[in-house]
Amino acid sequence: MSPTSHRDLVHLWLMMALTFSTGIVDAVGFLGLDRVFTGNMTGNVVILGMALAGAEGLPVLGPALALVFFLVGAAVGGRVLRGAVVPWSRRTNVLFGSVAGMVLAVGVLVLASDSHAVALLATTLLAAAMGVQAATARYIAVKDVTTVVVTSVLTGLAADSKLGSGSGSGTTRRIVVVAILLAGAAVGAALLQWHLAAGVIVAGVVIAAVTLVGWFHPASRITPAATAGATA
Repeated sequence: MSPTSHRDLVHLWLMMALTFSTGIVDAVGFLGLDRVFTGNMTGNVVILGMALAGAEGLPVLGPALALVFFLVGAAVGGRVLRGAVVPWSRRTNVLFGSVAGMVLAVGVLVLASDSHAVALLATTLLAAAMGVQAATARYIAVKDVTTVVVTSVLTGLAADSKLGSGSGSGTTRRIVVVAILLAGAAVGAALLQWHLAAGVIVAGVVIAAVTLVGWFHPASRITPAATAGATA
């Protein structure tokens, strides 16, 4: 396996792990924190649209804050990565480490109190963290793995299937991505039976593990120069 292929495989599985963590926090946000998505902003936009049209019982402030702070987090991620030249660098590690720290801090916050104000703050901070994560994953650019949504993955899966174009390109990877997000959501829902903070803390641990593996695994930080040298 070439250095580039090895690096891409490492990045793929690290992004898969982040997708799993997103499934957990979205399940916790929607089921335990007043029906707010912290990673899937499409869901928040739809909720806001229905609420603004007069649908009863739907939150407005929570999804609105989550949407705004997700964008803020994504902008911060993009700003930090401006000018970066390798897929995984010190900047990438700082961003993922910050996401892990924020998610774990939210877990501790929710563990200490489950008031409505704390729940609102928790969803806002989690959305900001997921925005940073999504922007960083976008920079690493693993095909079909955004870590926060799977709509495009499902579109590609169907479009390239035998019923579609028939190319079958990326079918296995796309199925795994969907399954991992599904598994994360199931784990998040199950952990709610224990405590509201449990899923958030587990997600934070997963993100922290990704950060450490990405930083210490030699393949994840292969530079363009090293790859050129190996293939020359």
